[in-house]
Amino acid sequence: MALPYLFEFWAHDHQLPPEGDWRSWVILGGRGAGKTRAGAEWVRRMVEGAKPLDPGRCRRLALVGETLDQAREVMIFGDSGIMACSPPDRKPSWVSTRRCLVWPNGAEAMVFSAHDPESLRGPQFDGAWVDELAKWKKAQETWDMLQFGLRLGDDPRVCVTTTPRNVAVLKALLELPSTVVTRAPTEANRANLAASFLSEVRARYAGSRLGLQELDGILLDEIDGALWSREGLVACRSGPVPELTRVVVAVDPPAGASTGADACGIVVAGVVAHGPPQEWRAYVLEDASVQGCSPAGWAAAAVAAARRWQAERVVAEVNQGGAMVEAVLRQVDPLLPMRLVHATRGKAARAEPVAALYEQGRVWHGPGLDALEAQMCLMTQGGFEGAGSPDRVDALVWALTELMIEPAARWQQPKLRVLG
Repeated sequence: MALPYLFEFWAHDHQLPPEGDWRSWVILGGRGAGKTRAGAEWVRRMVEGAKPLDPGRCRRLALVGETLDQAREVMIFGDSGIMACSPPDRKPSWVSTRRCLVWPNGAEAMVFSAHDPESLRGPQFDGAWVDELAKWKKAQETWDMLQFGLRLGDDPRVCVTTTPRNVAVLKALLELPSTVVTRAPTEANRANLAASFLSEVRARYAGSRLGLQELDGILLDEIDGALWSREGLVACRSGPVPELTRVVVAVDPPAGASTGADACGIVVAGVVAHGPPQEWRAYVLEDASVQGCSPAGWAAAAVAAARRWQAERVVAEVNQGGAMVEAVLRQVDPLLPMRLVHATRGKAARAEPVAALYEQGRVWHGPGLDALEAQMCLMTQGGFEGAGSPDRVDALVWALTELMIEPAARWQQPKLRVLG
């Protein structure tokens, strides 16, 4: 049957080449998002003609992997590689002595290792597939040599499949006007992944810097207009925390309770309140957020954080769940001091005044806040650039609004004078 080999019928949007005039197509995706299959199918599209012996658009391609072994085992013979994707009448032959795939119509694809950039000096191509560019040790040298070799045909193109990393060669490539990008998180390919894999990695890494990179396919330092920068957050790391005037726990409940649902944001913060509010200093003490819990589970986690830090009160957003939020918290602790808050503005609008506190040097961070800080670097004036909801950031905003923003607003209100 031909249907299993009609990739356009089965493909996700991020796996199909974009329209238009481009030289480099970069597929940024999380682990298991289907990047390898997309690259292999793009090679097929380039070399195959209408019939098995008809010429395609490309005759001489380069296949560049981190090592020769990885190129062979992943790009060619892997479960989603070129051989597995090719129908019997169009399947290429592997000539190991030449490190070359040869198709029935005469098209060839040579295999190269990124450990040996000089091996690309001399050969010329009309197309290339580059896999995991962001993890190559000699990425810039190998990429440069490949560009000099892409000189055959009317319009040589390259497909790059990679999990994003903050490396110069990838960031420079993404900035070129001749580059087009498609993106996808790991969940985009959930139909072809074990459910236990998804639940396990999300439970362990959701919201963390590693998770945003390896699961959501996000290049963390490419976000324009972010309200927080990684350098700024490093600069606000605190030493010993002084005696605090108030401590609160802020809770941003999730909309669902499944393992794939957004986390319940739970952030603990305190304030040193000496002098007018404009002189106060806040300390973010703990990110106690949990994911995949029932309402009773996240309520118990919030109450435990409040007891652990002897918090004055719990501040809970009630946009998601309404009266249910208060009810589940009361079930855990009937006497819990609580304030329910309702969001009337967008997340970015609420976050901006809090970001201003950081710019003023009035907020400090304790250790163990990597997942929270990763989300903070994805919050922009236009909204959240990450996958899912910025649950941890929302909780942080509610905590610092309670401790810093609202006291300052009350202080600035004109005082009424009683006339005798």
